[in-house]
Amino acid sequence: MNNIKNYISEHKDRFLNELIELLKIPSVSADSAFEKDVRKTADQVKLSLEKAGCDLVEMCETDGYPIVYGEKIIDPALPTILVYGHYDVQPADPIELWTSGPFEPVIKKTDKHPEGAIFARGACDDKGQMYMHVKALEFMTSTNQLPCNVKFMIEGEEEVGSVNLGVFVKNNQEKLKNDVILISDTGMIANDIPSITTGLRGLSYVEVEVTGPNRDLHSGLYGGAVANPINVLTKMIASLHDEKNQITIPGFYDGVEDLSREERDEMAKAPFSLENYKKALDIDAVYGEEGYTTNERNAIRPTLDVNGIWGGYTGEGAKTVIASKAYAKISMRLVPNQDWESITELFTKHFLSIAPAGVTVKVTPHHGGQGYVTPTNSIGYKAASMAYNETFGKKPIPQRSGGSIPIVALFEEELKSKTILMGFGLDSDAIHSPNEHFGVFNYLKGIETIPLFYKYFTELSK
Repeated sequence: MNNIKNYISEHKDRFLNELIELLKIPSVSADSAFEKDVRKTADQVKLSLEKAGCDLVEMCETDGYPIVYGEKIIDPALPTILVYGHYDVQPADPIELWTSGPFEPVIKKTDKHPEGAIFARGACDDKGQMYMHVKALEFMTSTNQLPCNVKFMIEGEEEVGSVNLGVFVKNNQEKLKNDVILISDTGMIANDIPSITTGLRGLSYVEVEVTGPNRDLHSGLYGGAVANPINVLTKMIASLHDEKNQITIPGFYDGVEDLSREERDEMAKAPFSLENYKKALDIDAVYGEEGYTTNERNAIRPTLDVNGIWGGYTGEGAKTVIASKAYAKISMRLVPNQDWESITELFTKHFLSIAPAGVTVKVTPHHGGQGYVTPTNSIGYKAASMAYNETFGKKPIPQRSGGSIPIVALFEEELKSKTILMGFGLDSDAIHSPNEHFGVFNYLKGIETIPLFYKYFTELSK
């Protein structure tokens, strides 16, 4: 691509300012209080695609938040790339742990980002990475270097399970027809060690409720005489792992692929410092399933984690009660060949079966999705590898991710397309956490690299 570095240098301040304005809008899809802000963000995304050069941009309504669809078709005979991203963000809680306002973007230098990073909710996940694609399109259209067709599908419900995206995809297969799907919602190993995500874990997310007496009780008058739902819930949760930190749900590991020693050795070639990992998290030891390394535990093995637990009195001071109810939210990260709906059923059956007398238990499934593995011998992967190699000066490392993008498996099932995951964030960017950020280097490097994917994918498709 001619003059791409010059173009980015010339427009750098505008690129940053446009992203900062987008990050100011609190598009929290999980909280209905932010509905107007989520829709305002969708409007901004639509406007940005129009300005970037799309000939057609539509606001596609769903039963939830709208999907922004855009396209630039220069020749139906040429390949078509479908870009997926999301404009909604996670809640910012706990607000008090942010060093600056979650929706008041600021650029600050960090050890990993000496050139500065934008601190704001959604900076990396996924507004910053989504917007790289918008600016990459702007460069290609404004310099007349777009080598193929492009379509955009940007949704507003990824952080709540993409509950309406599946229906949209099934009902719009012709509109979304493509040769490859391109997503930037993952990361890479380091700014000097590019990598391409080749695998994602699936997800099953549930909420559990344990009910004991019909009201909160005085812990002195009733303590020891009736089942305490909080005590019961914590015991039930503790029983979900054994002494080797394996999950005890019967049938949970059925179908889990055991990678060969050769494959595990290949994974181990990725640079990783256990001491730096512990230091970054301020922990003195790692923890997980016996027999696996840290990188294996968070990429190729399934997990079960409590994401929230509550019940009883949690205010200031003391209130001596036995709560009537206790709750927890639990997520299970799954590997390919584990069906998320089957796992949800197994969890529900097991959790109900271990409830002691004196309480009732309710399990409410929320959302989930399948795991995914993309081949490294496809045209799409080769094009991505060539693009990274040109901009970073080294060949990217294939890497499986512990995260989940549930709709990727759906895309392959419905659209019959492979997905290429070109992420530019770092593990240290604190996505889903206070002080989320995205490096200025990473943002601009993404804008530089993405057009090269278009170039090489088109060339390799001939």
